Amino acid sequence: MPTPPGADPAVVGPYLASVLGDERWRSITVELIAAGMSNLTYVVTPEGGGADDAVILRRPPTGAVLATAHDMAREHRVISALVPTPVPVPRTLHLCTDPTVLGAPFYVMERVIGVHVARELPAGYADSPDQRRAIGNALVDTLGDLHSVDPAAVGLADFGRPQGFAARQVRRWTTQWEATRDRDRPGLDALAARLAETVPTTDRAGITHGDYRLDNCLLDPAAPGRIAAVLDWEMSTLGDPLTDLGMMLVYWPQAGENRPSSQSPVTALPGFPTRLEIADRYAARTGTDLSELNWYVAFGFFKFAAIIAGILARSAAGAMAGKDTSGYADRIDPCVELGRAALDDGAI
Repeated sequence: MPTPPGADPAVVGPYLASVLGDERWRSITVELIAAGMSNLTYVVTPEGGGADDAVILRRPPTGAVLATAHDMAREHRVISALVPTPVPVPRTLHLCTDPTVLGAPFYVMERVIGVHVARELPAGYADSPDQRRAIGNALVDTLGDLHSVDPAAVGLADFGRPQGFAARQVRRWTTQWEATRDRDRPGLDALAARLAETVPTTDRAGITHGDYRLDNCLLDPAAPGRIAAVLDWEMSTLGDPLTDLGMMLVYWPQAGENRPSSQSPVTALPGFPTRLEIADRYAARTGTDLSELNWYVAFGFFKFAAIIAGILARSAAGAMAGKDTSGYADRIDPCVELGRAALDDGAI
C-alpha cells in the first residue's frame, strides 16, 4: 500500500506508541479515507489489528498555510466538550499541536463503526419507510440536542461570538461571492442585498455545527434510527442555531425533487420526513420560534451558491485537479431562485 500523504506511518506509529503508552502502535498501517479541500481523515490500525482496534487521525490538507479554517485544536476542543452530552461524537484520544511531527497540528480520536450514507443507502439497510423516517427523526433530534447544550456548561463559553452572527455570515459569504464571481449574476447580487437588509433581529445563541447533514453523520449499523456519531466539526462555532437548520433543509430533497443544492438524493425516498415535518419536529424538540425560518433557508441557498462559485473559481485556476466540475455553473441560478422563493413565498 503506498504511503498516504500527510501521515507517514514511520512517523505516526512511534509517536502514537509514545503518547498513548502502548507499544502495539509502533508498527501501523495508515489509510486515507477522506481527502480534498477539507481536512484529511485517516484510519490508523496497529499491525495485526482489525477495525475495532483502529483509530482516526485528522489533519489539515497538506500544503495548507495559515489554515484558520483547519484549526485542529478547535475541532478537537468542541468534540471533547460534547462527549458527556447527548450529542454522539467520537472520544478524542490525543491532540498534537507541534507542527514538526507531521508538518501541521493533528488529533486522534476513536473510530466509530457506522454506516455512512452518501449517494444511496447500502443494500439491505433501512429498506422500510419506517426505518427511513426513523433516520430523519434521529437527525433532527440530534441537531436539537446539540442546540440545547449550554456552551458554558461544557467549557465552550468563549468558542465564538454569537451576537450579530447571522449578519456577519451574510457579509462573509457576500465577500466570498464577490471575490470568486464567475460572471455577472444580478439575481445572486440581489439576493445578497436582500438578505443583508432583512437579517433577523433575534440573537439566538448556541453551538452550531456549520455543515450538518446526513452524510456528515454515521448511522448505527444495527439500528437505523440511531446516530452513531456526528462528524466534521471544522466549521463549528457559537452562533445562531437556525443557520444549521436552514442549511439542513437546503440539502434535503423530498419526493419528486432534484434540488440543485442536493448533496444526496436519499431523503427523497419513501419514508423520509418532509422539510415541513423536520421543522415541526425541531420546534417541538427545542421550543424554538421558527417564524423567521424562511430567511435562514434563503441564506442557506445563497451560501451554497457562493460555495459553488468558489469551486468554479478554483477549478478555473487549476486548483481542483481530478474533480469534475462540469454542470456546477448551472446550479447557481436555480439556487438563487429557491432563495428568492424562500424570502417572497416562505417556501422551505
